[in-house]
Amino acid sequence: MNAAIRAITRSAILYGITVKGVYRGFRGLITDEIESFETQHVSNIVQRGGTVLKTARSEEFKTPEGRKRAYDTLCRQGIDALIVIGGDGSLTGARLLAQEYNFPIIGLPGTIDNDLYGTDITIGYDTALNTIMECVDKIRDTASSHDRLFFIEIMGREAGFLALNGAIASGAEAAIIPEISLEKDQLAEMIEHGFRKSKNSSIVLVAESEVTGGALGVAERVKKEYPQFDVRVSILGHLQRGGSPTAQDRILATRMGVAAVDALLDDQRSVMIGIQNEVIVHVPFAKAIKNAKLIDRELLNTLWIVSR
Repeated sequence: MNAAIRAITRSAILYGITVKGVYRGFRGLITDEIESFETQHVSNIVQRGGTVLKTARSEEFKTPEGRKRAYDTLCRQGIDALIVIGGDGSLTGARLLAQEYNFPIIGLPGTIDNDLYGTDITIGYDTALNTIMECVDKIRDTASSHDRLFFIEIMGREAGFLALNGAIASGAEAAIIPEISLEKDQLAEMIEHGFRKSKNSSIVLVAESEVTGGALGVAERVKKEYPQFDVRVSILGHLQRGGSPTAQDRILATRMGVAAVDALLDDQRSVMIGIQNEVIVHVPFAKAIKNAKLIDRELLNTLWIVSR
C-alpha cells in the first residue's frame, strides 16, 4: 500500500492538487485523524511493508450515522474526492458513501487474497505469495528429514488463490481450497489416488476457510481416518501480511496510484482501478464487489500433474 500512497501523493502534487492522508481508514474519517501530505511524507516508504497510514476496522462506519460523521469530516476538511485502498469491505464502504452523498471516490484493490473481480492481481498478493513460498521451502527441509505429512494453513477465507499458486510455486503436493471443497472431498481424493506413494514427505497447503476446516481440521481428520501418517500442522498467519514488497507489487501499486489520480481528473467516480492483461482498467464498484472472481481450473490441473 505504501507504494500506492507514494504514487498518489506525488502524482496529485504534480497536478497542483492538495493531498491529505487519512489515518486508520474509515475510522479515521469519523474521528478526523487527517494530515496534509507533502512529498516528504512519502519519501523512503516504497520499500516498506504495511501502510504508513495504518488500518483499522470501523463498525460505526457500517451505520448511516457513522457515514454521516465521515462525510461531515470530509466537508470540514475541504476534501472533495477520496481514494480508498483495500479489499471487498473497504470498497463496499466506499460505494455506500459515494452513493449516499454523491461523493467522488476511486478504489484501489489492496488485498493479499487476490479475490476482487475485475483485476488480474491485487496489491499485496505477489508479496504474500513470495512469503508463503519462502516459508514452505523452509518447512520442507524439516518434512523431508522426518518423513512427515505437513498441512500448512494459508490465508484466504473465501478464496484459494494464495493456497493454489503457493502450492505450485513451492512444489507442494496439493492445495485444499474452498472453491473445490464445495464440489468434492479433496482429502479423500488425494489419499485414494496414491498420495505420498513414492515420497519421503509431503506438504499440503490449506486455505483457512471454514469450508475447508483449516489445517487443524484437516489434520484431525487424517489422524482419525488415516492413522498411518505422521501429521504436523503449521499456521503461517500474519507472516503473510508483512515484509518488504516485491518488485511486482511496487510497480503494480505505483501504476494504480497514478491511474487513480488520472481517473479523478477525468471525472471518474465509483470505480476501482484494476489491471487486465497488463492494461489499466476502470471497474465499477458494483461489479468489483458483487461478482465472484473464479479460480483458474487449468492451474488446478497443473498442480495435479506436477505433484504425481
